[in-house]
Amino acid sequence: MHVPDGFINAPVSVAAGAVAATAVAVSLRGARRELDERTAPLAGLVAAFIFAVQMLNFPVAAGTSGHLLGGALAAILVGPYTGVLCVSVVLLMQGILFADGGLTALGVNITNMAVVTVVVAYAVFRGLLRLLPAGRRSVTVAAFAGALLSVPGAAVMFTLFYALGGTTDVPIGKVFTAMTGVHVLIGIGEAVITAATVGAVIAVRPDLVHGARGLAVPLKLRVDGRLVDAPAAPAATPAAPVPAAARSTRPLWISGLVTALVLAGFVSYYASSSPDGLEKVAADQGIDAKAREHAAAGSPLADYSVKDVSDARLSGGLAGIIGVGGTVLVGTGIFWAVRRRRAEDLTATTTPAPSAH
Repeated sequence: MHVPDGFINAPVSVAAGAVAATAVAVSLRGARRELDERTAPLAGLVAAFIFAVQMLNFPVAAGTSGHLLGGALAAILVGPYTGVLCVSVVLLMQGILFADGGLTALGVNITNMAVVTVVVAYAVFRGLLRLLPAGRRSVTVAAFAGALLSVPGAAVMFTLFYALGGTTDVPIGKVFTAMTGVHVLIGIGEAVITAATVGAVIAVRPDLVHGARGLAVPLKLRVDGRLVDAPAAPAATPAAPVPAAARSTRPLWISGLVTALVLAGFVSYYASSSPDGLEKVAADQGIDAKAREHAAAGSPLADYSVKDVSDARLSGGLAGIIGVGGTVLVGTGIFWAVRRRRAEDLTATTTPAPSAH
Protein backbone atom coordinates (compact mmCIF):
# COMPACT_ATOMS: atom_id res chain seq x y z
CA MET A 1 0.00 0.00 0.00
CA HIS A 2 2.95 2.31 -0.63
CA VAL A 3 1.46 5.50 -2.08
CA PRO A 4 3.64 6.95 -4.88
CA ASP A 5 4.25 10.62 -5.56
CA GLY A 6 1.44 12.26 -7.49
CA PHE A 7 -1.57 10.37 -6.12
CA ILE A 8 -2.30 12.99 -3.45
CA ASN A 9 -1.90 16.74 -3.97
CA ALA A 10 0.66 18.91 -2.20
CA PRO A 11 -1.56 20.54 0.48
CA VAL A 12 -2.92 17.22 1.73
CA SER A 13 0.51 15.61 1.52
CA VAL A 14 1.94 18.42 3.67
CA ALA A 15 -0.91 18.02 6.17
CA ALA A 16 -0.33 14.27 6.27
CA GLY A 17 3.35 14.94 6.82
CA ALA A 18 2.51 17.11 9.82
CA VAL A 19 0.27 14.37 11.23
CA ALA A 20 2.99 11.78 10.69
CA ALA A 21 5.68 13.97 12.25
CA THR A 22 3.49 14.56 15.30
CA ALA A 23 2.78 10.84 15.60
CA VAL A 24 6.49 10.00 15.37
CA ALA A 25 7.34 12.64 18.00
CA VAL A 26 4.69 11.28 20.36
CA SER A 27 5.91 7.74 19.69
CA LEU A 28 9.52 8.65 20.43
CA ARG A 29 8.40 9.86 23.83
CA GLY A 30 6.07 6.92 24.45
CA ALA A 31 8.69 4.38 23.36
CA ARG A 32 10.86 5.43 26.30
CA ARG A 33 8.36 3.66 28.56
CA GLU A 34 8.25 0.54 26.39
CA LEU A 35 11.93 -0.07 25.69
CA ASP A 36 14.47 -1.53 28.08
CA GLU A 37 17.88 -3.10 27.68
CA ARG A 38 16.33 -6.34 26.39
CA THR A 39 13.68 -4.99 24.03
CA ALA A 40 15.63 -2.12 22.42
CA PRO A 41 17.71 -4.41 20.15
CA LEU A 42 14.65 -6.57 19.50
CA ALA A 43 12.75 -3.54 18.21
CA GLY A 44 15.43 -3.05 15.56
CA LEU A 45 15.05 -6.71 14.65
CA VAL A 46 11.27 -6.32 14.36
CA ALA A 47 11.77 -3.46 11.89
CA ALA A 48 14.18 -5.57 9.82
CA PHE A 49 11.79 -8.54 9.90
CA ILE A 50 8.92 -6.34 8.66
CA PHE A 51 11.15 -5.06 5.85
CA ALA A 52 11.94 -8.63 4.83
CA VAL A 53 8.36 -9.92 4.94
CA GLN A 54 7.10 -6.91 2.97
CA MET A 55 9.17 -8.23 0.07
CA LEU A 56 7.08 -11.42 0.04
CA ASN A 57 4.01 -10.45 -1.97
CA PHE A 58 1.35 -13.17 -1.84
CA PRO A 59 -1.50 -13.60 -4.37
CA VAL A 60 -4.96 -12.60 -3.11
CA ALA A 61 -7.03 -12.44 -6.31
CA ALA A 62 -6.63 -12.70 -10.06
CA GLY A 63 -3.77 -10.40 -10.97
CA THR A 64 -3.48 -8.88 -7.48
CA SER A 65 -1.09 -9.48 -4.62
CA GLY A 66 -0.65 -8.24 -1.08
CA HIS A 67 2.11 -7.92 1.47
CA LEU A 68 2.47 -7.44 5.18
CA LEU A 69 1.98 -3.90 6.47
CA GLY A 70 3.43 -4.82 9.87
CA GLY A 71 1.78 -2.35 12.23
CA ALA A 72 -0.12 -5.02 14.15
CA LEU A 73 2.90 -7.29 14.42
CA ALA A 74 5.18 -4.52 15.69
CA ALA A 75 2.65 -3.15 18.19
CA ILE A 76 2.01 -6.55 19.76
CA LEU A 77 5.66 -7.57 19.91
CA VAL A 78 7.28 -4.35 21.13
CA GLY A 79 4.43 -1.96 22.02
CA PRO A 80 2.28 0.52 20.08
CA TYR A 81 4.60 3.53 20.33
CA THR A 82 7.64 1.51 19.36
CA GLY A 83 5.54 -0.18 16.68
CA VAL A 84 4.84 3.15 14.97
CA LEU A 85 8.57 3.83 14.96
CA CYS A 86 9.40 0.36 13.57
CA VAL A 87 7.13 0.73 10.55
CA SER A 88 8.23 4.35 10.03
CA VAL A 89 11.88 3.24 9.88
CA VAL A 90 10.96 0.62 7.28
CA LEU A 91 9.06 3.15 5.16
CA LEU A 92 11.92 5.63 5.37
CA MET A 93 14.47 3.03 4.25
CA GLN A 94 12.20 1.85 1.43
CA GLY A 95 11.54 5.35 0.17
CA ILE A 96 15.12 6.60 0.23
CA LEU A 97 17.04 3.50 -0.86
CA PHE A 98 14.59 1.41 -2.86
CA ALA A 99 12.29 4.04 -4.46
CA ASP A 100 9.28 2.32 -2.91
CA GLY A 101 6.63 4.80 -1.75
CA GLY A 102 6.90 8.44 -2.76
CA LEU A 103 9.06 10.84 -0.79
CA THR A 104 6.43 13.59 -0.95
CA ALA A 105 3.91 10.91 0.08
CA LEU A 106 6.01 9.75 3.04
CA GLY A 107 3.63 11.44 5.48
CA VAL A 108 0.66 9.73 3.84
CA ASN A 109 2.40 6.36 4.00
CA ILE A 110 3.46 6.72 7.63
CA THR A 111 -0.05 7.78 8.61
CA ASN A 112 -1.65 4.91 6.67
CA MET A 113 0.78 2.06 7.25
CA ALA A 114 2.28 2.93 10.63
CA VAL A 115 -0.15 5.04 12.64
CA VAL A 116 -3.55 3.73 11.49
CA THR A 117 -2.53 0.07 11.44
CA VAL A 118 -1.03 0.28 14.93
CA VAL A 119 -3.98 2.17 16.41
CA VAL A 120 -6.62 -0.12 14.89
CA ALA A 121 -4.74 -3.35 15.57
CA TYR A 122 -3.76 -2.55 19.13
CA ALA A 123 -7.23 -1.27 20.04
CA VAL A 124 -8.82 -4.48 18.73
CA PHE A 125 -6.09 -6.59 20.34
CA ARG A 126 -6.53 -5.04 23.79
CA GLY A 127 -10.30 -5.10 23.54
CA LEU A 128 -10.35 -8.80 22.77
CA LEU A 129 -7.90 -9.63 25.55
CA ARG A 130 -10.38 -8.15 28.02
CA LEU A 131 -13.06 -10.52 26.73
CA LEU A 132 -11.05 -13.69 26.17
CA PRO A 133 -9.70 -15.94 28.93
CA ALA A 134 -6.16 -15.05 29.94
CA GLY A 135 -3.57 -17.17 28.18
CA ARG A 136 -1.16 -17.38 25.29
CA ARG A 137 -3.78 -18.72 22.89
CA SER A 138 -5.93 -15.65 23.50
CA VAL A 139 -2.96 -13.42 22.64
CA THR A 140 -2.57 -15.20 19.30
CA VAL A 141 -6.31 -15.01 18.54
CA ALA A 142 -6.43 -11.32 19.43
CA ALA A 143 -3.34 -10.68 17.30
CA PHE A 144 -5.05 -12.36 14.34
CA ALA A 145 -8.17 -10.21 14.69
CA GLY A 146 -6.24 -6.98 15.20
CA ALA A 147 -4.07 -7.58 12.15
CA LEU A 148 -7.07 -8.59 10.05
CA LEU A 149 -8.88 -5.30 10.70
CA SER A 150 -5.82 -3.06 10.53
CA VAL A 151 -5.36 -3.48 6.77
CA PRO A 152 -8.83 -2.37 5.63
CA GLY A 153 -8.50 0.38 8.24
CA ALA A 154 -5.46 1.68 6.35
CA ALA A 155 -7.38 1.34 3.07
CA VAL A 156 -10.16 3.52 4.48
CA MET A 157 -7.61 6.14 5.51
CA PHE A 158 -6.14 6.17 2.00
CA THR A 159 -9.65 6.71 0.64
CA LEU A 160 -10.05 9.67 3.00
CA PHE A 161 -6.76 11.16 1.81
CA TYR A 162 -7.87 10.66 -1.79
CA ALA A 163 -11.22 12.29 -1.08
CA LEU A 164 -9.42 15.33 0.33
CA GLY A 165 -6.58 15.61 -2.16
CA GLY A 166 -6.77 13.09 -4.98
CA THR A 167 -5.16 14.34 -8.19
CA THR A 168 -7.55 12.50 -10.49
CA ASP A 169 -11.31 12.62 -10.82
CA VAL A 170 -12.48 9.18 -9.70
CA PRO A 171 -15.73 8.78 -7.72
CA ILE A 172 -14.94 8.24 -4.05
CA GLY A 173 -17.49 5.43 -3.84
CA LYS A 174 -15.55 3.43 -6.41
CA VAL A 175 -12.25 4.05 -4.64
CA PHE A 176 -13.70 3.05 -1.27
CA THR A 177 -15.31 -0.14 -2.58
CA ALA A 178 -12.26 -1.25 -4.54
CA MET A 179 -9.75 -0.43 -1.80
CA THR A 180 -11.62 -2.01 1.09
CA GLY A 181 -12.65 -5.05 -0.94
CA VAL A 182 -9.15 -6.09 -1.96
CA HIS A 183 -7.57 -5.10 1.37
CA VAL A 184 -9.96 -7.27 3.35
CA LEU A 185 -8.41 -10.18 1.45
CA ILE A 186 -4.91 -8.85 2.07
CA GLY A 187 -5.85 -8.50 5.73
CA ILE A 188 -6.33 -12.26 5.95
CA GLY A 189 -2.72 -12.77 4.88
CA GLU A 190 -1.60 -10.09 7.33
CA ALA A 191 -3.51 -11.83 10.11
CA VAL A 192 -1.99 -15.24 9.36
CA ILE A 193 1.57 -13.88 9.27
CA THR A 194 1.06 -11.82 12.43
CA ALA A 195 -0.57 -14.61 14.45
CA ALA A 196 2.05 -17.14 13.35
CA THR A 197 4.95 -14.84 14.24
CA VAL A 198 3.49 -13.77 17.59
CA GLY A 199 2.69 -17.39 18.43
CA ALA A 200 6.23 -18.48 17.57
CA VAL A 201 7.83 -15.81 19.77
CA ILE A 202 5.43 -16.53 22.65
CA ALA A 203 6.36 -20.21 22.48
CA VAL A 204 10.05 -19.35 22.94
CA ARG A 205 10.16 -16.12 24.97
CA PRO A 206 6.72 -14.96 26.15
CA ASP A 207 8.39 -12.47 28.48
CA LEU A 208 9.58 -10.49 25.46
CA VAL A 209 6.13 -10.07 23.85
CA HIS A 210 4.75 -6.70 24.91
CA GLY A 211 1.16 -7.75 24.35
CA ALA A 212 1.56 -10.87 26.49
CA ARG A 213 2.90 -9.17 29.60
CA GLY A 214 0.96 -10.02 32.71
CA LEU A 215 -0.57 -13.12 31.17
CA ALA A 216 1.84 -15.71 32.57
CA VAL A 217 0.07 -18.84 33.77
CA PRO A 218 1.28 -20.18 37.15
CA LEU A 219 3.24 -23.39 36.97
CA LYS A 220 1.16 -26.41 38.02
CA LEU A 221 2.34 -29.64 39.64
CA ARG A 222 0.42 -32.90 39.75
CA VAL A 223 0.27 -34.19 43.33
CA ASP A 224 -1.75 -37.34 44.10
CA GLY A 225 -3.63 -36.94 40.84
CA ARG A 226 -4.52 -33.26 41.47
CA LEU A 227 -3.05 -30.12 39.91
CA VAL A 228 -1.75 -27.66 42.47
CA ASP A 229 0.19 -24.39 42.17
CA ALA A 230 3.92 -24.86 42.27
CA PRO A 231 5.72 -23.04 45.09
CA ALA A 232 7.13 -19.67 44.13
CA ALA A 233 10.77 -19.71 43.11
CA PRO A 234 13.12 -18.05 45.60
CA ALA A 235 14.24 -14.57 44.68
CA ALA A 236 17.62 -14.29 43.06
CA THR A 237 20.44 -13.23 45.36
CA PRO A 238 24.00 -12.14 44.64
CA ALA A 239 25.09 -15.59 45.78
CA ALA A 240 22.64 -17.33 43.46
CA PRO A 241 22.00 -15.09 40.42
CA VAL A 242 19.58 -15.93 37.66
CA PRO A 243 21.44 -17.89 34.96
CA ALA A 244 22.64 -15.64 32.14
CA ALA A 245 21.05 -17.90 29.52
CA ALA A 246 17.63 -17.27 31.02
CA ARG A 247 18.04 -13.53 30.55
CA SER A 248 19.83 -13.43 27.22
CA THR A 249 17.95 -12.34 24.11
CA ARG A 250 20.88 -13.20 21.86
CA PRO A 251 19.56 -16.58 20.59
CA LEU A 252 16.22 -15.05 19.64
CA TRP A 253 17.90 -12.04 18.03
CA ILE A 254 20.27 -14.18 15.98
CA SER A 255 17.57 -16.59 14.83
CA GLY A 256 15.27 -13.70 13.94
CA LEU A 257 17.97 -11.92 11.96
CA VAL A 258 18.89 -15.09 10.08
CA THR A 259 15.22 -15.66 9.27
CA ALA A 260 14.85 -12.10 7.95
CA LEU A 261 17.98 -12.45 5.82
CA VAL A 262 16.79 -15.75 4.34
CA LEU A 263 13.33 -14.33 3.58
CA ALA A 264 14.67 -11.18 1.94
CA GLY A 265 17.70 -12.72 0.30
CA PHE A 266 16.26 -15.97 -1.04
CA VAL A 267 12.53 -16.52 -0.50
CA SER A 268 11.64 -13.09 -1.92
CA TYR A 269 12.63 -14.31 -5.41
CA TYR A 270 9.54 -16.51 -5.41
CA ALA A 271 7.14 -13.75 -4.29
CA SER A 272 4.17 -12.86 -6.49
CA SER A 273 5.01 -10.39 -9.25
CA SER A 274 1.41 -9.17 -9.53
CA PRO A 275 0.72 -5.55 -8.50
CA ASP A 276 -0.31 -5.08 -4.91
CA GLY A 277 -3.78 -3.96 -3.85
CA LEU A 278 -3.23 -0.21 -4.22
CA GLU A 279 -1.34 -0.56 -7.51
CA LYS A 280 -4.11 -2.71 -8.96
CA VAL A 281 -6.91 -0.39 -7.82
CA ALA A 282 -4.97 2.65 -9.05
CA ALA A 283 -4.47 1.12 -12.50
CA ASP A 284 -8.06 -0.10 -12.80
CA GLN A 285 -9.68 3.13 -11.59
CA GLY A 286 -7.26 5.63 -13.15
CA ILE A 287 -5.91 6.93 -9.85
CA ASP A 288 -2.36 6.67 -11.19
CA ALA A 289 -2.93 9.00 -14.16
CA LYS A 290 -0.79 11.75 -12.59
CA ALA A 291 1.75 9.58 -10.80
CA ARG A 292 5.27 10.98 -10.94
CA GLU A 293 8.62 9.26 -11.22
CA HIS A 294 10.15 8.58 -7.84
CA ALA A 295 12.77 11.08 -6.72
CA ALA A 296 15.07 8.17 -5.81
CA ALA A 297 14.54 6.32 -9.09
CA GLY A 298 18.26 6.60 -9.77
CA SER A 299 19.21 4.85 -6.53
CA PRO A 300 21.53 1.86 -7.06
CA LEU A 301 18.96 -0.20 -5.10
CA ALA A 302 15.82 1.09 -6.83
CA ASP A 303 13.06 -1.50 -7.31
CA TYR A 304 14.81 -3.89 -4.93
CA SER A 305 17.65 -4.74 -7.29
CA VAL A 306 21.34 -3.93 -7.28
CA LYS A 307 22.50 -1.77 -10.16
CA ASP A 308 24.81 -3.46 -12.67
CA VAL A 309 24.03 -6.96 -11.35
CA SER A 310 22.39 -8.65 -14.33
CA ASP A 311 21.24 -11.88 -12.65
CA ALA A 312 17.73 -11.12 -11.33
CA ARG A 313 17.88 -13.65 -8.50
CA LEU A 314 21.26 -12.45 -7.28
CA SER A 315 20.37 -8.78 -7.71
CA GLY A 316 17.11 -9.05 -5.77
CA GLY A 317 18.67 -11.20 -3.08
CA LEU A 318 21.55 -8.80 -2.52
CA ALA A 319 19.14 -5.86 -2.36
CA GLY A 320 17.05 -7.68 0.22
CA ILE A 321 20.07 -8.53 2.36
CA ILE A 322 21.31 -4.93 2.17
CA GLY A 323 17.85 -3.70 3.12
CA VAL A 324 17.59 -5.99 6.13
CA GLY A 325 21.09 -5.09 7.30
CA GLY A 326 20.52 -1.37 6.87
CA THR A 327 17.14 -1.47 8.59
CA VAL A 328 18.39 -3.41 11.59
CA LEU A 329 21.32 -1.02 12.00
CA VAL A 330 19.27 2.16 11.67
CA GLY A 331 16.41 0.80 13.75
CA THR A 332 18.63 -0.52 16.53
CA GLY A 333 20.53 2.76 16.64
CA ILE A 334 17.32 4.74 17.02
CA PHE A 335 15.87 2.46 19.67
CA TRP A 336 19.09 2.38 21.68
CA ALA A 337 19.11 6.18 21.60
CA VAL A 338 15.52 6.22 22.87
CA ARG A 339 16.44 3.70 25.55
CA ARG A 340 19.45 5.76 26.62
CA ARG A 341 17.25 8.85 26.87
CA ARG A 342 14.90 6.93 29.15
CA ALA A 343 17.81 5.88 31.35
CA GLU A 344 18.94 9.51 31.57
CA ASP A 345 15.41 10.59 32.53
CA LEU A 346 15.24 7.94 35.24
CA THR A 347 18.63 8.97 36.58
CA ALA A 348 17.57 12.61 36.67
CA THR A 349 14.38 11.84 38.58
CA THR A 350 15.98 9.47 41.10
CA THR A 351 19.15 11.43 41.89
CA PRO A 352 18.51 13.42 45.08
CA ALA A 353 19.21 17.11 44.98
CA PRO A 354 22.19 18.23 47.11
CA SER A 355 21.11 19.51 50.48
CA ALA A 356 21.93 23.07 51.48
CA HIS A 357 24.11 23.62 54.56
